[in-house]
Amino acid sequence: MTPTNKSVIIVGGGAAGMIAGIYAADYADSVILIEKNKMPGRKLRITGKGRCNITNGADIEDFFKNIPTNPKFLYSALYSYTNNDIISLLESCGVKTKEERGGRIFPVSDNANDVANALWSVLKDKKVRIINDEVLDVITQSDTAVGVRTKSGKEYYGSVVLATGGASYPKTGSDGKMLNVVQKLGHTIVDLKASLVPVVCTDKWVHSLTGLSLKNVVLNVYDKGKLIFSELGELLFTHFGLSGPLVLSASSHMRSFDGHDYRMCIDLKPALDEKKLDSRILRDFEEEINRDIINGLNKLLPKALIPVVIKLSGIDERKKINSITKQERADLVNVIKNMTIKPVGFRPVDEAIITSGGIRVKEINPSTMESKLYKNLYFAGEMIDVDAYTGGYNLQIAWSTGYIAGMCASGGMI
Repeated sequence: MTPTNKSVIIVGGGAAGMIAGIYAADYADSVILIEKNKMPGRKLRITGKGRCNITNGADIEDFFKNIPTNPKFLYSALYSYTNNDIISLLESCGVKTKEERGGRIFPVSDNANDVANALWSVLKDKKVRIINDEVLDVITQSDTAVGVRTKSGKEYYGSVVLATGGASYPKTGSDGKMLNVVQKLGHTIVDLKASLVPVVCTDKWVHSLTGLSLKNVVLNVYDKGKLIFSELGELLFTHFGLSGPLVLSASSHMRSFDGHDYRMCIDLKPALDEKKLDSRILRDFEEEINRDIINGLNKLLPKALIPVVIKLSGIDERKKINSITKQERADLVNVIKNMTIKPVGFRPVDEAIITSGGIRVKEINPSTMESKLYKNLYFAGEMIDVDAYTGGYNLQIAWSTGYIAGMCASGGMI
């Protein structure tokens, strides 16, 4: 059976797949969405700590500055389906949005389920046939994709949109298996690497702080002395090193440890410069003048952090506050403003928020998302070798590429 532009098979019920289905349904006679999970959009439901950072409110031109991997490939997609388009779609479904720090757009409800459920409802309203099964193969005839074959042994025919994600969060179904199928078809797969991922550190004092979360701190990352990342936010100490929003953002700027010499510095009190911080410490010391220094910083730092800061400052924690020298106080200020950690690597790719790598962009038409090797075979989302920094940019890539793929697969965009 040879497909027509009016029959579309979408593989994957995540962000890119759902958007592809929604817009393909406006033009195709039939649209089938095949999702191996019983619950659609499982990964979407946990993004942004379950709040769903839908997109970013920045001008589209600014998006490209936040896409380190193959930004030019996304030019047509991002301008064809913008941040305003996805916001309008969701608000038409009753999902109101709000803008937060850094232009991040979230649902007013702070509930990612509202986003996933709204899109799923639109698919049902548009009569998209939803099948719970796993696709194992793409069926081809010569240089044309004509359908898919599933684990249950069934075959479905039509133009094919693959939107199954990368290899991050495999428990959500984004396990990278479909990339093996694409590779067997002759496509080049750029090695998958973790992006937006926790960082491994070997400093013993870091591990001693496991479970401690710091808010409103600045994380600075240096590579061979050059500042490559600086941002205010939240981070978390873990048994392996560092995690949390700040660290995930920083990791996408670090990319690789080969040939690099990274240093991470935490400014625990970014609202105070060195002089003001010293004055603050002096005031606190005056109230505890006859006590040991270990008991003199309770108003300034979290309790678990105090012995670590004092040790890194080189001060005996049992030294009386009334005998602390000006130099020792300066050393204390320096540690609080520049708490330095040496990262040694990233956590595994299955712990990453997104995957860097995927289908080589030179083998995909950027205006249609169609394979250059097979007609009627389209790709969308994280399967493609594009990724961005945190802030809603990665989800916008999914929305935009999913829109283009769905429209072109259905004949709605020629």
